[in-house]
Amino acid sequence: MSQNVKPFSVLISLYAKEDADHFTESMKSIFSQTALPSEIVLVLDGPIGENLEAAVENCRTLSPCEMKIVRIETNQGLGKALAVGVEQCSFELIARMDTDDIARTDRFSLQLEAFDQHPELGICGSHILEFEGTPSHTVARRRVPQYHDEIVAYQKKRDAFNHMTVMFKRQEVLAAGNYRPALLMEDSLLWAHMLQNGSIGYNIDDYLVYARVDAGFIDRRGGWSYFKKYRLGRKAIKETGFIGTCDYYYTLFIQLIVSCMPCVLRRFVFRNLLRG
Repeated sequence: MSQNVKPFSVLISLYAKEDADHFTESMKSIFSQTALPSEIVLVLDGPIGENLEAAVENCRTLSPCEMKIVRIETNQGLGKALAVGVEQCSFELIARMDTDDIARTDRFSLQLEAFDQHPELGICGSHILEFEGTPSHTVARRRVPQYHDEIVAYQKKRDAFNHMTVMFKRQEVLAAGNYRPALLMEDSLLWAHMLQNGSIGYNIDDYLVYARVDAGFIDRRGGWSYFKKYRLGRKAIKETGFIGTCDYYYTLFIQLIVSCMPCVLRRFVFRNLLRG
């Protein structure tokens, strides 16, 4: 890592059901960055099995920077795992990364530049390209608002950040209460708390992460079971005071319609209406 690159951590949570090959590919995209992290904090959320353990050890051997392995004895869920990870990070800037997504080689460089140019920022993300199989097979793209006022308004109805693209300030995450359990909405709840607490948001107007989706990605976002989880997550956000009753019921109504759609229609809506 170049000496004039500001130190930062990368935070990743890994659990037993994830794919070892996808994890390795994701990690290699971190190792190939033009601005390498000072450390990678990898939280193992419960036992992960032999294949993933072997992949973790192989990546630790290949890593050009320190890999800090944090083990949680039993699976606690993403919110708890990320909260533990934030506390274990050594540096003020933390980049989130998912274990099956691929970062463009200049992702971290551009985000560090944004924080240097705008020291008031607390959260910085970007757009994503969604792919199946290989990054060259793009099936959709998700654009998000760029500037703070747009982000605050957008976040009341949908996520204004693509969570796998975000770099944020550790102290502002902790001041907002850190990650909390909120099935499906751990990141959404944190954004609400941070924005409500005064954090300034910004999204780089570029596609800095390739986000992996499989054939069942959209199908799983339907049905009564998914809707009930969504409702609980939105209720937790409403209880923060960040959204009001109208926003709460509006989003529940839209999600109920989407959840009840046949899978074929839901795929069309996601890829043609809910993506930029």
